[in-house]
Amino acid sequence: MTTPKNLICLWFNGDAEAAAAFYAATFPDSDVTAVHRAPADYPAGKAGDVLTAMFTVCGIPCIGLNGGPDFPQSEAFSFQIATDNQAETDRYWNAIVGNGGQESACGWCKDRWGLNWQITPRVLTDALAEGGDTARRVFEAMMPMRKIDIATIEAARRNPEA
Repeated sequence: MTTPKNLICLWFNGDAEAAAAFYAATFPDSDVTAVHRAPADYPAGKAGDVLTAMFTVCGIPCIGLNGGPDFPQSEAFSFQIATDNQAETDRYWNAIVGNGGQESACGWCKDRWGLNWQITPRVLTDALAEGGDTARRVFEAMMPMRKIDIATIEAARRNPEA
């Protein structure tokens, strides 16, 4: 296997392989492509422990590094997953939040490993891109939400009285 020229490196505290398997099972065009074990002891583990997991998330190449507890995930990095309908939005949201994750505001959630996700319906992105009063109405409708409700977004987009 050839390593891609550019890939995202995500730091984990011993759970890179489990996280990679979860992402591969949850998102389309996602797969675990390799798992490498440490050839010797290292600060965060022992020889034979999983050191890295190579995987893709929606076609984006990633490597999970089991580097230990020193650098936890933060909202400074997130994957944004575009969805086409409420069922798809619900499926990804529920997979992340329902498996040890937690909800946040405006379509953001965090998985059990602390990695942040934006589950973003395309209708929201499209409406915000329209600018003007439409974007304002949609933005105001989105702000109190956790998981994005497409029907509410579409109503705000259509209704100039909102």
